Amino acid sequence: MQVLFVGINPGVRSALTGHHFAGFSNRFWKLLFESRLVPERVTYEDDDRLHEWGYGITNIVARATPGIDTLRPDEYVGGRGRLLAKVRKYRPRVVALVGVTVFRSMFPEHKGPVPLGLQRQTLAGAALFVLPNPSGRNANFSYTEMLAAFKSLKRFVRRATV
Repeated sequence: MQVLFVGINPGVRSALTGHHFAGFSNRFWKLLFESRLVPERVTYEDDDRLHEWGYGITNIVARATPGIDTLRPDEYVGGRGRLLAKVRKYRPRVVALVGVTVFRSMFPEHKGPVPLGLQRQTLAGAALFVLPNPSGRNANFSYTEMLAAFKSLKRFVRRATV
């Protein structure tokens, strides 16, 4: 596995469809294609094809919610342990945390801003990369900034596999 993408938790639409990043305003799949991380246009219905390109996908918390405001601290704590176990089992080269909130849940001791891109921390030997949350609710980053971060991940993955 080249990259394991890690979201916070499934939204309601993702839970209803049984697919990752299925929200109507979520731009994850568009960003994957436009950054050339995948060679063809895909949608949430294609999430089971990610392995074709060396990718996996999971969440910190399995419980679906309309937003993250109802997630409990103990859910993040349990999610950290489960994610570490997955990283040890599947051994991706890169763990791409999809959202600063995912980084903060994995490293609660971190203080200050979280920059996008490659981090100094690693996860069970995997490089750690922070991407912006592609949800339509995320007003912290423009689409251009999101795309730049996904392209940066593409360049990093290409360099790491050469």
